Amino acid sequence: MPDHPVPVRSSVLAALKNKTIPLSAAKMIHSLFLVNASGDIFLEKHWKSVVSRSVCDYFFEALERATEPENVPPVIPTPHHYLINVLRHRIYFVAVIQSEVPPLFVIEFLHRVVDTFQDYFGVCTEAAIKDNVVVVYELLEEMLDNGFPLATESNILKELIKPPTILRTVVNTITGSTNVGEQLPTGQLSVVPWRRTGVKYTNNEAYFDVIEEIDAIIDKSGSTITAEIQGVIDACVKLTGMPDLTLSFMNPRLLDDVSFHPCVRFKRWEAERILSFIPPDGNFRLLSYHVSSQNLVAIPVYVKHNISFREGSSQGRFELTLGPKQTMGKAVESVLVSSQLPRGVLNANLNPSQGTYTFDPVTKLLSWDVGKINPQKLPSLKGSMSLQAGASKPDENPTINIQFKIQQLAISGLKVNRLDMYGEKYKPFKGIKYMTKAGKFQVRT
Repeated sequence: MPDHPVPVRSSVLAALKNKTIPLSAAKMIHSLFLVNASGDIFLEKHWKSVVSRSVCDYFFEALERATEPENVPPVIPTPHHYLINVLRHRIYFVAVIQSEVPPLFVIEFLHRVVDTFQDYFGVCTEAAIKDNVVVVYELLEEMLDNGFPLATESNILKELIKPPTILRTVVNTITGSTNVGEQLPTGQLSVVPWRRTGVKYTNNEAYFDVIEEIDAIIDKSGSTITAEIQGVIDACVKLTGMPDLTLSFMNPRLLDDVSFHPCVRFKRWEAERILSFIPPDGNFRLLSYHVSSQNLVAIPVYVKHNISFREGSSQGRFELTLGPKQTMGKAVESVLVSSQLPRGVLNANLNPSQGTYTFDPVTKLLSWDVGKINPQKLPSLKGSMSLQAGASKPDENPTINIQFKIQQLAISGLKVNRLDMYGEKYKPFKGIKYMTKAGKFQVRT
């Protein structure tokens, strides 16, 4: 499962201020349970009355019925509660709600919690959460007040609660102090609550990463059955003062289902297709977007394959060749090919022209680590497969799954035109990077 969240990026505070979500509905999260991949609850937080862990039994029942971890229903009704959950980094974040509320509002808040943990600790894993459990509880206490979303912007939280460091942890242990600040952040009452005040840098710089993930299904003849792109623009902005940025694209009409960071002025986007915003300080996701299969999506790699089984034979043939396609001369890197071979296959005796392969005779999973594709000498994997004696010919040929990365290419064709700054007199350093990677990229044989 791709680790990126569902494309819901409304602002918790903005939604409340605009009264798109009633305050009565916002006072809704009673408890939060964190469940690991083994199905164990390793952390719980209660904002109102304590809710028994037994309420999670309904979640575990849904987890058992799900064919894949990501297929657990996001909203699970119980006799007295609703369980709303998201799966990130192999951890289920399960919120307990007592009355009906807009589910996407809760889902967005849970994603904010995960993003905040990742921003504070570098990673959001069970080990990182346990190692920083005091900071975790401090953050959850500030992010929700009696079940009401209060401070969800990372810039504000970092003024309220200092990120953990080894030195700060040692000092807190010796002195008995905490990471919680004593003063209310000045940005908390500002019209731009996502940006702290008094920001100063010696080197002023703004970097933007355009990252696209392509999902595609290719039939055995090489034709595209379906293809779509999920894209994000991540930013790292370290600018002094209160800069006002505008980011324009050469072809903004490509973007569909766009969701923005709360800092973006939506009316300007609707009128001019220009991103105008006062950025948060540090790392943040500026926007996410979708390019649907209704558009002509370029396929960056092609596969030539010949996987065959003959009736009555104990041998099968396996031939696979990869090549770049419509990549604008950019290299296809970090290529990994995997395929679930039929149950009747005992072993695979293959010869890769590049990279290494493994075959697990128990799970029947074939993996080929290709690396970087050389257009002058295309990588191939050829050989034979041994079948069980007397086994019938497999009904279907296996599906090939491909992972890859292409640097400095946005496969949708999206390009940034220019980035301008207003409100400050200095000249910042600006940089744009592009990357395309495979999501669920399947080739049928």
